[in-house]
Amino acid sequence: MKKYLSPSILSADFTHLGEDIRLAEEAGAQYLHYDVMDGLFVPSISFGMPVLRSVRRITDLVLDVHLMIEKPERYIDEFADCGADIITIHYEACEDLPGTLQKIRAKGLKAGVVIKPNTPNGVLEGVLDQVDMVLLMTVEPGFGGQAYIPSSTEKIKELRRMLDARGLQTDIEVDGGIKKENLQTVLDAGANVIVAGSAIFAGDIRQNVQDFLKMM
Repeated sequence: MKKYLSPSILSADFTHLGEDIRLAEEAGAQYLHYDVMDGLFVPSISFGMPVLRSVRRITDLVLDVHLMIEKPERYIDEFADCGADIITIHYEACEDLPGTLQKIRAKGLKAGVVIKPNTPNGVLEGVLDQVDMVLLMTVEPGFGGQAYIPSSTEKIKELRRMLDARGLQTDIEVDGGIKKENLQTVLDAGANVIVAGSAIFAGDIRQNVQDFLKMM
């Protein structure tokens, strides 16, 4: 499967966000990961629609919008109108998961579902044929800079087996603690969309992106 790098701007320097995004894009990143946190589903609060609208104006990258919010169905139209290309919603936060996924796809966007580290893959059985991507959190959602949870590797493998058994070419995205040191591990397990935050935006952004892409 084709592999994609999705740098997470949660780790970017917001005093020059546009420049950080430009460097990542010019170095070859294909996606840009955009974490929306509401202070309810997760303790942190990040950013919302006005920032996304601004980001859309300065980049052609695929905007990969991860809604870590309660009742995400309330805001699908707004995030779509602000320029999202992919919207991923949490199984744990959504009252009507199939209906919300359908709403995302009706806006012409790719739809994804996310589960936390302790949520079993089996809860997704009923929606695997309705999603373009499954995002497995490999840390607890809500804070950057956490270490990768080692048990995530088997979870990625299990999900890839589930998809293969159904003949689905669904993307598996991983988010949390991904660095050059464990990148090959998650790729070998079956992930093909890689979210990286501090591993990209700390230090030389251009070189970091190029290093990741060489390994992918």
